[in-house]
Amino acid sequence: MKIALIVVVDENNGIGKNNKLLCHLPADLKHFKELTTGHSIIMGRKTFESLPNGPLPNRKNIVLTQNTDYKANGCYIAHSVIQALDFSKGEDITFVIGGEKIYKEFIDIADMLNVTKIHHTFEADTYFPKMDWNQWKLIEQTDKDPDDKNKFYYSFRTYLRLK
Repeated sequence: MKIALIVVVDENNGIGKNNKLLCHLPADLKHFKELTTGHSIIMGRKTFESLPNGPLPNRKNIVLTQNTDYKANGCYIAHSVIQALDFSKGEDITFVIGGEKIYKEFIDIADMLNVTKIHHTFEADTYFPKMDWNQWKLIEQTDKDPDDKNKFYYSFRTYLRLK
């Protein structure tokens, strides 16, 4: 099984503020849905609680939390990285969708990164982990101009870990 981190970051690797995304970028939400539908997604409790409508449809939602009493309808609850990955057994790819702490726990075992880079700087209080980019190869990049729905320049980037 491949482990893919999927994230939207600004120019400073910011990913969120006050448990919300930094901006509304409909094209990224559509891209996220296209990539993750039909797969397992692993997220932290705060990320899960930030979802406006509960578990994301057509995906196995796995919430990673230290709280052993935590419950979330429609979700698998894991208390370790290994347990979260066990819920994904048999999958070809599992997506890790955040937040900051969860990315840090998976960054060293990830095989792939799906990064939406917003070419703008926002005020953020959570960040994607610092990492050694020499371990990764950019295999695909699509640059997008702003439009009436997406107010910022952005790029979809896919990286594979060098073996």
